[in-house]
Amino acid sequence: MSSTGEYVHGHAPSVLRTYDTRTAENSAAHLLPHLRPGTTLLDVGCGAGSITADLAALVAPGAVVGVDTSAEALDAARAHCARRGVEGVTFTAADATALPFPDDSFDVVHAHQVLQHLPDPVAALREMRRVCRPGGYVAARDADYAAMTWYPAEPALQEWRALYDAVARTRGAEPDAGRRLLSWAREADFRDVTAGASTWCYADPAGRELWGGSWAQRILESGTGRSAVESGLATQADLERISAGWRAWAAAEDGWFTILHGEVLCRP
Repeated sequence: MSSTGEYVHGHAPSVLRTYDTRTAENSAAHLLPHLRPGTTLLDVGCGAGSITADLAALVAPGAVVGVDTSAEALDAARAHCARRGVEGVTFTAADATALPFPDDSFDVVHAHQVLQHLPDPVAALREMRRVCRPGGYVAARDADYAAMTWYPAEPALQEWRALYDAVARTRGAEPDAGRRLLSWAREADFRDVTAGASTWCYADPAGRELWGGSWAQRILESGTGRSAVESGLATQADLERISAGWRAWAAAEDGWFTILHGEVLCRP
């Protein structure tokens, strides 16, 4: 994260619960064919470290560094790697727009669900390009909130999306980042860019409980809901209504929710 932008979700247990389900396979598949043992890798905005740990296992014995602005997230990432016995990873606090590494430090620089939260995502991509070695890869993946779709058409979820959009934009963030990654990469002076998309889909009882149950809590206890109330964008009653809508959606036997992500793989 950039130090100029506060992470809108925060790191409440209900947030970290969903992050622990993120893997290299379901969140960085566009990068995996380009990883080799011995590859050095920087994970920008590593969060709770589940993807970082997977990437480290794939490139071992290559050194891996995870950076984030949140001390809470970094502690969670260290604990995650310790539980899994993953070695060769270090975690440190750093700003995505001012990375504390020399030019050409890493073979691969990766960021997952990071650029959408930054007031200047192009500056972050330029920094990622700077610390990536010639011939290496810079990979980014971000969701696109306006492209999310679901069934049944629960009105409270429409209210949730509009509220999240408003909260994010008050912080200078771009919730529809997925569709903009190619444009941002080109603006950051990458000329060799492969762009694409992939999805997450929650359409079984476990998935609905994970996604819907998590958001039913997150809207009440995470940074999103707190910021909505503090900025006057919502009342506590609004948050309670949205939470109930998430619980209703999660309980629907035909509930279906899909998240579209944009992806870029860039060569410096």
